[in-house]
Amino acid sequence: MIGRIRGVLIEKQPPEILIEAAGVGYEIQLPMTSFYQLPDLGLEAIVYTHFVVREDAQLLFGFATKAERALFRELIKANGVGPKLALTILSGMSASQFVHCVQSQDVNALLKLPGVGRKTAERLLVEMKDRLAHFIGDEHQAFALAAQSGPVENTFVVSDDPRDEAISALVALGYKPAQAEKTVKGLYKEGTSSEQLIRDALRSML
Repeated sequence: MIGRIRGVLIEKQPPEILIEAAGVGYEIQLPMTSFYQLPDLGLEAIVYTHFVVREDAQLLFGFATKAERALFRELIKANGVGPKLALTILSGMSASQFVHCVQSQDVNALLKLPGVGRKTAERLLVEMKDRLAHFIGDEHQAFALAAQSGPVENTFVVSDDPRDEAISALVALGYKPAQAEKTVKGLYKEGTSSEQLIRDALRSML
């Protein structure tokens, strides 16, 4: 099991990054809430990881904190929730926001996420209410700290047109191309980075 990687951040192509550690480049997919907290390219990054092995692929998912990774692992245990949907959920809301959503049984908040239908949302709230009962002590403290600190601002330049980068990231997270394009173009202002566009788009669609 690959549980943690520390290395130089080589590429950012949301929701995927490339980290080089000991001469090996690791492709890792992150929820956008963790993506926002990455340092600039060329700097050292530390990512907590979850390794998924399938018949057709081996995938690494990364998180800024152990608490986020723990929540991801609980999500993929739920019926009808795979790694991609779990990534989408944690991109649309922070770990602390999701915990609050479950505690308040807010089905409407989940329905705004792509790939989450009413049956899935209702089932997820029931299952996760029991699972989150085990998140005590350090985990709850980590969620609280994450909610207070918020995302870390940093520069983010991958392509010449931030709109294309933002649309590509939203589509990768499960949003329909037409919806992603319309939202991004409606939010774009001269000088806005692709990361800020993604952040604003996710907020506007919730």
